Amino acid sequence: MADEITPRRDPIKSSVGNVAAQRRRQHAITVAKERREAVVRTKRLCRVGVGGGGDDQLTYDDDGDGGDMMIDAEQSILEAQTCSAVQDLQLAMLFQGKGAMQKRVAALREVRRLLSRSEFPPIEAAIKAGAIPLLVQCLSFGSPEEQLLEAAWCMTNIAAGKPEETKELLPALPLLIAHLGEKSSLPVAEQCSWAVGNVAGEGEELRNILLSQGALPSLARMMLRNKGSTVRTAAWALSNLIKGPDPKAATELIRVDGVLEAILQHLKKADEELATEVAWVVVYLSALSHVATSMLVKSDLLQILVERLGMSNSLQLLIPVLRSIGNLVAGDAHVASTVLVIGQSITDSILPALIKCLESEHRVMKKEAAWVLSNIAAGSVEHKKLVYSSEAVPLLLRLLVTAPFDIRKEVAYVVGNLCVAPSEGSGRPKLIADHLVFLVSKGCLPGFIDLVRSADIEAAKLGLQFIELVLRGMPNGSGPKLVEKADGIDAMERFQFHENEELRCMATKLVDKYFGVDYGVDDE
Repeated sequence: MADEITPRRDPIKSSVGNVAAQRRRQHAITVAKERREAVVRTKRLCRVGVGGGGDDQLTYDDDGDGGDMMIDAEQSILEAQTCSAVQDLQLAMLFQGKGAMQKRVAALREVRRLLSRSEFPPIEAAIKAGAIPLLVQCLSFGSPEEQLLEAAWCMTNIAAGKPEETKELLPALPLLIAHLGEKSSLPVAEQCSWAVGNVAGEGEELRNILLSQGALPSLARMMLRNKGSTVRTAAWALSNLIKGPDPKAATELIRVDGVLEAILQHLKKADEELATEVAWVVVYLSALSHVATSMLVKSDLLQILVERLGMSNSLQLLIPVLRSIGNLVAGDAHVASTVLVIGQSITDSILPALIKCLESEHRVMKKEAAWVLSNIAAGSVEHKKLVYSSEAVPLLLRLLVTAPFDIRKEVAYVVGNLCVAPSEGSGRPKLIADHLVFLVSKGCLPGFIDLVRSADIEAAKLGLQFIELVLRGMPNGSGPKLVEKADGIDAMERFQFHENEELRCMATKLVDKYFGVDYGVDDE
């Protein structure tokens, strides 16, 4: 991979590949900000708990669909019922007579049912009624397992609430973390890990508190278990806990004995639901920690990811798999030089798998696949030739013209990177002339000029860089005529008074150099 460009370097002299390398790393580190993770993956309401079958079977409710549960219950009635249930719990906690434990569990179960009943749980009502201290008391060591499960379940759903509601659980965090240990039963540990995952999903402040209290090693050890749902819940919680921006937690996780081996085993052999959660852990490890990236790429991880990419049709799994592959290629030169070696089976397998994703109906998958290809195409000349000679090119050229803007932008990075050799120093990149001539002859230039016209600064800069390649690189001085024919002059002149100085200078220099007063004189 090329080094990051310095801000002072003349952008006209920077290759598309140099800019892409910098952009890929920034993209990888900010993946947690995307809507799908912010809304869907970060917190999960627990409709049904952990343990045996039926009402106690663990499931995830990512989209708030409660099935036949009373989602549309009148909120005011639900809140009143919740206050009453918390009061009953308080009385049950004070009761010392025969059947005291059964009374506590029954009261806890009613609070839990009310907190699980609606798409908008009555969390605020439960907190105001004094539920938190009671739940902390119910979670004390030595309590019956059923009581611990119900209390942890209630906390799980409180933690899925608003930020201020989640923070009310601060007094409970040490106990939740303590119950992640081996002295707790598997169902209790699993339910507590779910609660911890919801707390971690709230943001950096609570993540740091959990980390300081030792949540990470306990969750990491749960990854070593054999029970699928336990590993799945722990992996999801860990992905919330390490997502950054500080890389320290990701580095700490990969150094826990057995974790790397567990990641490889689960990705290779687990069902798609479990593999999905483990793949998200890999996304954050590879995006945030150089130590983790180095350890991951020296294992069999990339081979396993490529195999998953080729075999699976699950969008939920393929997205983190694609991101993980893209992060690894972008973040460690070892991958391209010693893993994605031309002629090896893994290299021969990855392009067909990426082409399958480019052909997908799913917009996100197309975008992610193009991003991975752009990382490969930003590498050595051999890797550029590998992509250039593949069936990906016709797809990319079509997407550059017909796809939505965000996909066209990713595709443009691939196409641009195919046309330049890795640069040395601060000089202009060396052109791969046959690639440039062929791609331009197939109609890619208008796609780049459309990017120049966009309001997206990064896309406009990419478009201008490609125009520069065409202007100086097409044979027999044909570049200016091609740019003019595609209305490229008009697209560049719009930057004459643009507020972005870098783009204004880039466009002005190109127009002055190639379309000055002498332009077209020989044609008269």
